Amino acid sequence: MQGMAGLKDTLPGRVARGITNAVAGNVGALRYYVGDVSERRDDFGEPGGEAVLLIQGFFQTRQAMATLEERLRADGYRVVSFHMGGLLNNFNTRSIPTLANMIDLKVRRLLERTGARDLHIIGHSMGGLIARYLVQEQGGADYARTVITLGSPHHGTGMAAVGAGLGLLFVSRALWQLFPVSPFVQDLKRGTFPAHVRLVSVYSKHDLVCTWERSVLTPGDGEDVRNVAVTRLGHMGLVEDPYVYGLILRELKERPLDTSGGPFAALDEEVTRR
Repeated sequence: MQGMAGLKDTLPGRVARGITNAVAGNVGALRYYVGDVSERRDDFGEPGGEAVLLIQGFFQTRQAMATLEERLRADGYRVVSFHMGGLLNNFNTRSIPTLANMIDLKVRRLLERTGARDLHIIGHSMGGLIARYLVQEQGGADYARTVITLGSPHHGTGMAAVGAGLGLLFVSRALWQLFPVSPFVQDLKRGTFPAHVRLVSVYSKHDLVCTWERSVLTPGDGEDVRNVAVTRLGHMGLVEDPYVYGLILRELKERPLDTSGGPFAALDEEVTRR
């Protein structure tokens, strides 16, 4: 036992532990990608607090947002998420405009059926781009109050090349749209986010899947945009970390203002772990 403990304290042991933690923090658990078996609950028709729509990222199932879903429900929010279909009717791989259109139709039916008027949207990774496109281009501004993106590549991501190397370009329209030079990304950046909807980008300086500079919003993105930087978290840590959840609650409840008149960047850097 002492030998094993001693091995962990050696340089190779620390390197191995660091690599393991980085992979786990950025890739996450197998359940995020295999089997969309999250219990389907439609909270829209139930009495309670404000409604929140959750949108998972590329190649993920709704399981990736399960912890966030549970926390929001525990705090009185009514939460809904949708199965995205895609590859093998399981993996979230369809094009972003297609998914935004599907979500818009489903949300409008829910609002009509329940009499609710608006909701907040939280999207992780590509799910944040779906949320932004939904509100900016698909009519979601009719009912969205807030859009919070977690580790979302607002400027595209070079990691799309990894998916291309694995052959996913042949089965996913969305992967083409994630490249920084894609027409989708360029058109999204040229558009302006609706002034009455808050757009918040939460990202980590230690995200290896979507590096932080690809997530930074600029004043040209909209009238009410905000960046919140955290550290010490990988890509999937953004949906699991309790401190990040506290930041999400702050955005939903307090809607803090940027006193400098522009989007936050280093002015609002948060440290999640030391």
